[in-house]
Amino acid sequence: MKNPLSTVLLWLVFLAGLVASAGSGAVLDGTRKDIATYAGIVLALLAGSRIARRPRIKAFLATRPVLWFLFLFNGAVAAYCYLMVDGTQGLMAAVMMGLVSVGAGSGLIAARRRNPTVS
Repeated sequence: MKNPLSTVLLWLVFLAGLVASAGSGAVLDGTRKDIATYAGIVLALLAGSRIARRPRIKAFLATRPVLWFLFLFNGAVAAYCYLMVDGTQGLMAAVMMGLVSVGAGSGLIAARRRNPTVS
C-alpha cells in the first residue's frame, strides 16, 4: 500500500476505531455500547497493526528512545492501575500495560544483544 490515499484511509480507520472505542459510552448505552466499544477496539488494533508494519513507522518504533519511553511509561501506568483501580478492571489494565512494558523491555534487550558496544 504505497498509495497516499490508502495511507490516509488506513489512518482514518484507525482514528475511527479509537473514537468508537472511547466515545461510545457518551452516545450509546447497554448492549449497543458494548458492541460499539469492542468493534472499535478490534478496528483500531487491526488498522494500527497494519500501520506499524510500514517501514518508516517500524524503524521509528524500534529506536532506543521510543523503546525506553514505552517501557517506563507503560510500567508506571501498569503499577498505577494495579494500585488505584479496583477489581478486575484494574487488574486487567495492569496486566495489559505490563505486557506492553515487557515487550518494550525485551526489544531493548534484543537491541543490546545485536549491538553490545552501544551503551
